[in-house]
Amino acid sequence: MTLTAWMSVASICLLGAMSPGPSLAVVLRHTLQGSRRHGMLTGLAHGAGVGLYALLVVLGLGSLLEQLPWLYELLIYAGAAYLAWMGWQALRATRASALETSEEVATTSTKAALRDGFFVAFLNPKLAIFFIALFSQFIQPGQSLEAKLILAATACGIDTGWYLLVAYALSHSKVLPWLQRQSIWINRLVGCLLLLLALRVVTL
Repeated sequence: MTLTAWMSVASICLLGAMSPGPSLAVVLRHTLQGSRRHGMLTGLAHGAGVGLYALLVVLGLGSLLEQLPWLYELLIYAGAAYLAWMGWQALRATRASALETSEEVATTSTKAALRDGFFVAFLNPKLAIFFIALFSQFIQPGQSLEAKLILAATACGIDTGWYLLVAYALSHSKVLPWLQRQSIWINRLVGCLLLLLALRVVTL
């Protein structure tokens, strides 16, 4: 793969990662309710989910989804249900729970950050369609496995890097205290956004 082709892939992946959506909302919520570490764990887990899809696509997932449309539908509805559940959890959150810092809650939040970060990506099969469309422009017949793995690693690395940067920026000492003061309203906004996204997923 040429450097020009790789830069094209990287640019498109970056634009995709930067697009506002449920991923940004989930990183924001875990940074707000936990800490910089929780936000970054969410970003790492999200990157792992994106990377898994990218890897599966270069290894032939596209053909599988075309042969088994029910699998695609199942992932779509599971993803919508998960978004709705996260939205409901955000709406139920109170200012007190958002600012809780006990060790027990921190441990739970760490697990939740990893879980939500991964599943908000993994339960979004439209990522597979995105990668099928993108990679089809760069994968040629007989292309080496190494070149395909570079494509998958690029998608994973850029997505992870972007959300690590987002979590770092949101948890800045001049930003996080303000976000925490507005936590109840931000949770309501995030909750409504996730519920609307869940509705949009099942109606498109």
